Amino acid sequence: MTTSEHSRLIRIGRIDYANVWPVFHGFDEKRLDCEAEVVYGMPAELNRKLREGEIDLAAISSFAYGLNGEDYLLLPNLSVSADGAVKSLLLFLKSPLEKVRFGKIMMSSTSATTVNLLKIVMEKFYGGKPVYEAAEPNLEAMLETADAALLIGDHAIRASWENRGCQVLDLGEIWRTWTGLGMTFAVWAVRREAARRQPEAVASIYRELLACKRRNLADREPIVREAVRRIGGTSDYWNGYFDGLSHDFGSREQAGLQLYFQYARELGLLEGPVRLEQWPESVHA
Repeated sequence: MTTSEHSRLIRIGRIDYANVWPVFHGFDEKRLDCEAEVVYGMPAELNRKLREGEIDLAAISSFAYGLNGEDYLLLPNLSVSADGAVKSLLLFLKSPLEKVRFGKIMMSSTSATTVNLLKIVMEKFYGGKPVYEAAEPNLEAMLETADAALLIGDHAIRASWENRGCQVLDLGEIWRTWTGLGMTFAVWAVRREAARRQPEAVASIYRELLACKRRNLADREPIVREAVRRIGGTSDYWNGYFDGLSHDFGSREQAGLQLYFQYARELGLLEGPVRLEQWPESVHA
């Protein structure tokens, strides 16, 4: 390995949805033992950038890992998961569910995991076959021409506060009801080539992410205040919201994710089995 390869700037993809704040809030690349740049983006954008090598490490949609897992390693003990209602992955129904099953659903296209979870819910759980169309995340505009609309992240949260008469289905709650398992919506992944080329840099980033997670779990008040300031709502709402999330990646989260990948294969959304291969933190952390 040449000196230039060893010292190459490492790029970290960062989503700014509230559901990743318990890991990312307080993250400071200046504390790392390497040269690093944080690249902000929506989930679909970071999925693409990691796939194409424009960034080296990121929180990405679980489905994006399923598509490209042979190029990635998972960072252990980090995810965005929920064992039930998640409050930010919501399907708003203008029409009765019986009509929605074979009607039109407009979808915010910012998360491949949730878009495909919706297809699993509609087709495997409810036996439907709706038409799906991508749209900008504006609930009123989406429902002008559709029977239901899927919103994700902070857009879903705000729309739930302003909802005027729609039935609202929480995809995390539906998944838990039908499978008995939690659902992992995002994982932290590093490109294998980056892990081989700069193992010390990856170790430094991983240590900082875990340290941020520990601090935010020990004292959640700063992220609750930030959520109220930036998104709205009350402290009680946000404490309940963060209570419903898990940012671990233990055996239960992995079992739920493997079942999700199995269903995705059965619907033809993935071509083959997905192996959950984790970066060897026992060596580098």
